[in-house]
Amino acid sequence: MRVSHAPVYRRRRRVVLAVLVAIVGLGLGYGTGALVWPRAEAEAAVTPAKSPTPTETPEASSTPTPSATPASSPSASPTPSPSPTFDLTAYSLTDPDSPWVIVNKLNPIDPAEYAPEDLTRIAGMSSAATMRAEAAAAMSALHEAAVAAGAPFTVSTAYRDHATQSSLYYGYVNRSGQASADRYSARPGFSEHQTGLAADIHNGVCDLKACFGTTAAGRYVAEHAWEHGFVIRYPEGKQEVTGYIYEPWHLRYVGVELATALHESDVTTLEELFGLPAAPDYS
Repeated sequence: MRVSHAPVYRRRRRVVLAVLVAIVGLGLGYGTGALVWPRAEAEAAVTPAKSPTPTETPEASSTPTPSATPASSPSASPTPSPSPTFDLTAYSLTDPDSPWVIVNKLNPIDPAEYAPEDLTRIAGMSSAATMRAEAAAAMSALHEAAVAAGAPFTVSTAYRDHATQSSLYYGYVNRSGQASADRYSARPGFSEHQTGLAADIHNGVCDLKACFGTTAAGRYVAEHAWEHGFVIRYPEGKQEVTGYIYEPWHLRYVGVELATALHESDVTTLEELFGLPAAPDYS
């Protein structure tokens, strides 16, 4: 009996064809992938990375970001108040015990027989001249400074009581006449010497003369007496204000505060500083 092999052949052919189709399919799929992948890779290489959009922000740093507000500046120091004006009413101008008492031809000492209670001899002086305690200490200091600067002087006369001034004044009147005496000597009761705050100094050169101001001692006291509380009471060119000729040897103690105020002002007399009437003559 002849056996037919046709069905078997047909089945084998179908299997072979299926295998071939599968193999071809795999090959095409791999080939397609091989062709597509290099292209995608090339496009990725030439395409720039996407920039972050404006709304995208980098991750916040763990370090706090400094504030953009500038640091506040220190509070401004308060504007200093102006220095107080010198008080010209601190002491009496009429009380003979006051260091600022004004004695001139219009303002006599009251009482007329006044005498200070604290008269003291001036230390370091060969003379027996006395002044009120505070003025005596200041004169001693001024003298010591002048000696150290090579401008020595001594006090010829300081405190004079009413009787002594009377004798001195009328001696000048008898010698030169009252009009002349009144130019350089005070009448009794009108002398600064009686207050114990005034002194006449000399150095043996031009004593009691205007040229004393050109000597070493005269120049020194003109420049430095104020530092110790003294003023040249009768400055040059002020006779119509003070009533007396220029006396560079006549020093008046008023205290450092007032002497400094006068030194730093544009005036040279106590009358002008206190706004008092000029006293060229007796009333």
